[in-house]
Amino acid sequence: MFHLRTCAAKLRPLTASQTVKTFSQNRPAAARTWGQVRCFTAPVAAEPFLSGTSSNYVEEMYYAWLENPKSVHKSWDIFFRNTNAGAPPGTAYQSPLPLSPGSLSAMARAQPLVDAQPNVDKLVEDHLAVQSLIRAYQIRGHHVAQLDPLGILDADLDSSVPADIISSTDKLDLAVFKERLRMLTVGGFYGLDESDLDKVFHLPTTTFIGGQESALPLREIIRRLEMAYCQHIGVEFMFINDLEQCQWIRQKFETPGIMQFTNEEKRTLLARLVRSTRFEDFLQRKWSSEKRFGLEGCEVLIPALKTIIDKSSENGVDYVIMGMPHRGRLNVLANVIRKELEQIFCQFDSKLEAADEGSGDVKYHLGMYHRRINRVTDRNITLSLVANPSHLEAADPVVMGKTKAEQFYCGDTEGKKVMSILLHGDAAFAGQGIVYETFHLSDLPSYTTHGTVHVVVNNQIGFTTDPRMARSSPYPTDVARVVNAPIFHVNSDDPEAVMYVCKVAAEWRSTFHKDVVVDLVCYRRNGHNEMDEPMFTQPLMYKQIRKQKPVLQKYAELLVSQGVVDQPEYEEEISKYDRICEEAFTRSKDEKILHIKHWLDSPWPGFFTLDGQPRSMTCPSTGLTEDILTHIGNVASSVPVENFTIHGGLSRILKTRGELVKNRTVDWALAEYMAFGSLLKEGIHIRLSGQDVERGTFSHRHHVLHDQNVDKKTCIPMNHLWPNQAPYTVCNSSLSEYGVLGFELGFAMASPNALVLWEAQFGDFHNTAQCIIDQFICPGQAKWVRQNGIVLLLPHGMEGMGPEHSSARPERFLQMCNDDPDVLPNLEEANFDISQLYDCNWVVVNCSTPGNFFHVLRRQILLPFRKPLIIFTPKSLLRHPEARTSFDEMLSGTHFQRVIPEDGLAAQNPENVKRLLFCTGKVYYDLTRERKARGMAEQVAITRIEQLSPFPFDLLLREVQKYPKAELAWCQEEHKNQGYYDYVKPRLRTTISRAKPVWYAGRDPAAAPATGNKKTHLTELQRLLDTAFDLDAFKNFS
Repeated sequence: MFHLRTCAAKLRPLTASQTVKTFSQNRPAAARTWGQVRCFTAPVAAEPFLSGTSSNYVEEMYYAWLENPKSVHKSWDIFFRNTNAGAPPGTAYQSPLPLSPGSLSAMARAQPLVDAQPNVDKLVEDHLAVQSLIRAYQIRGHHVAQLDPLGILDADLDSSVPADIISSTDKLDLAVFKERLRMLTVGGFYGLDESDLDKVFHLPTTTFIGGQESALPLREIIRRLEMAYCQHIGVEFMFINDLEQCQWIRQKFETPGIMQFTNEEKRTLLARLVRSTRFEDFLQRKWSSEKRFGLEGCEVLIPALKTIIDKSSENGVDYVIMGMPHRGRLNVLANVIRKELEQIFCQFDSKLEAADEGSGDVKYHLGMYHRRINRVTDRNITLSLVANPSHLEAADPVVMGKTKAEQFYCGDTEGKKVMSILLHGDAAFAGQGIVYETFHLSDLPSYTTHGTVHVVVNNQIGFTTDPRMARSSPYPTDVARVVNAPIFHVNSDDPEAVMYVCKVAAEWRSTFHKDVVVDLVCYRRNGHNEMDEPMFTQPLMYKQIRKQKPVLQKYAELLVSQGVVDQPEYEEEISKYDRICEEAFTRSKDEKILHIKHWLDSPWPGFFTLDGQPRSMTCPSTGLTEDILTHIGNVASSVPVENFTIHGGLSRILKTRGELVKNRTVDWALAEYMAFGSLLKEGIHIRLSGQDVERGTFSHRHHVLHDQNVDKKTCIPMNHLWPNQAPYTVCNSSLSEYGVLGFELGFAMASPNALVLWEAQFGDFHNTAQCIIDQFICPGQAKWVRQNGIVLLLPHGMEGMGPEHSSARPERFLQMCNDDPDVLPNLEEANFDISQLYDCNWVVVNCSTPGNFFHVLRRQILLPFRKPLIIFTPKSLLRHPEARTSFDEMLSGTHFQRVIPEDGLAAQNPENVKRLLFCTGKVYYDLTRERKARGMAEQVAITRIEQLSPFPFDLLLREVQKYPKAELAWCQEEHKNQGYYDYVKPRLRTTISRAKPVWYAGRDPAAAPATGNKKTHLTELQRLLDTAFDLDAFKNFS
């Protein structure tokens, strides 16, 4: 509908802008039907009832009529209909009929001068077309935004313009623009005429381009939409299914004049660009032949990150945890984290000696932790940059886990105090599946960090791979759409646009506590590293890059032209930072020793001595008093809340647990309960995560009870053990291994006073998380002096269920242990067992009893240092009647048994033992059963190695010496080329000074972990048992 607007005070025609101004000043507060403003220019005499005093009254009448034509007198209804239908000035008004008996019926029959319906329909269509046009820009404007600073590639890999957008002449030449305008207007997509460009249209509530104005000419609407969506910022947000969030973003980018900076802010931005650029220039001058993975081409990253941190600090954040790849890392360490420059520069000295244990890592992989004052907000801010391997994006879930832990420990349940920033490369962000896994953790209750700011350094190239060959999606950031994260693309050669986008991103995270992506579309001035030649593969791109003026120079020239700074002031800023670098370089020459611990990303204050050493080299007893064991057992076998109905089958399980407690015995599930419950009593937080861990894959755990009558009503008995206990977190994860294990590793980094466990649904599922194991867990301390006490629970065992889910691949873990199989350590060393643990890179165990499982879990926390713990957990033993442990083996004074020696008839008469079998895990029960069946209890001794690494040389030497006439054999249920044999054999030989051979009893080598045929499985098992107990089996090999 047309909005009537007459003005008797002005008889000359009104311009469009005057019309809008007048209309907005008199617009009522309530929202009205959208329509075009119409300007009447007829003399006042043409409409005799209109005057300056009556126009407001008429306008209010008109608004009422728009909402309900029957709400006004019939004569006004006719007048408004005639006006909207385009009646000439002076003809729309019809005098009322005189009052007479028939006047009312005549009035009812009165008709407007013209049929208004056709024009009304056209008006509605025009307004709908304008609304569609506005929406088209909001949805697809980013496709025509000017994002590439080189001007040679479209950021979305598509040079075409969306069919429903009238692109600006910046994108198309004038002739093409006019042709598109004609196609989209005259009888085209929108049905608008070219003359409609100067018509004024009322703006819908879903746009903010009007600012204080509620109506604009179509030409101005298009211009403002292009300014908002098609310049140096491209905004992707219309896929978000939340109106409030969409409106928030529209307001941030559409409001006219909203992207304004004060002169002080511009000077700060310039100073930060100077530091970012001159730092790289300095490194290039001093070490031109060194790899450093510089930031040239995206120097704006440094002020971008500082802007995000500044705004977040302003909003209450006091701890920021960051993860990033190697490109630009040294610059971030220097100018964002504020690592001492001399500490960075000395890393380039090839004569620098390493002072810490471990092998160290290259300078562009190291992390850092620093607490300082944020100069913009004058608030304390702690910054942590997590160390990372070269495996791009692998650090993403680690950062998330550490962030979640820091939020947990400070009670930050909404993410208002602790946040994370993740930096990505464009090729990795699109290509690495871990990015998707990490995004899918972002809103899960036990994994959310309440929003992460993702910053993509979009070089528009991989190593040498063109983006058109590297992804199928338009943008590298499209993966973020799965979690409704807004994506802000920005041309990195427009520093002010970058700063504004970063401010909005920080505000979004603070407001909605959801992920957000900033895509810095930039370029890489050098090759993949400074020694690489990019012209081999991208000649045209690098010809343009060679011509490209650096962003610092561009921005400085702009500010000088604006009078914000003068040339001497700019040059002094450069000289000042150059002097800082030179002075730091001079000091760096005095650094002769590299202390990797100075680059630690997750310090544990108070846990170690001041020089980073354990406070002792002893471990107290891991046993407990009987009262504690009984109390935990009683809670584990009950429902500690009232009016809670559990499943009947679960009632039987709890009853069985109760009977075990009465008999002073534990099975596997109860032993785990005892270990967890006792640590909670001691103030140790426990977090158990993985697929279906709440119930347990094998339905043995049941740590979360579900009411059978009330949906989502649950109970965690472990949190009802003690009045002031630490909290217990048990959480089913998404169906992810790589992402979730990385997350839990990060969680365990934050504090040594927590037991963090990840359980694979089956042991072989860890192979999809191999990157976390190989790059973080195994070598983490050696590379980064970063201890970690994470526990991996890997169900393992040959149960005749086929090749999948049988083997947790123990050979892989044992191969990566850092001990020397050919060197016998000093067995007389005090606290030999603890020293071994301290020197190893991780601990690998395969417990055969629930009691030993209980002890090793408690030992993990009671040790004075932290090492990753790999536990091969059982499947069939969970319910095996012989896999039970008495309370007596768990009481105060007891410890974890690295080796469980023979304690039967063979041990009583060791001189008569003909064979000593070594084994680990479940196969022990097969061996004892077979030995009993054959009546060979006096001839064959069986010793269980519970802790495989570090290898228990001392205890095994004692066992071998105990049976002087016995031949030695290793028995395992795994195939010969798998399992433990290749690890155990050389160490056993070293233990006995190679005095005897170590024979093998087990399955033959194979490619698959296990057979898929049940009969074959049993045949193989019997064959290995026959070999183990045939005392003549190895005579022909002597």
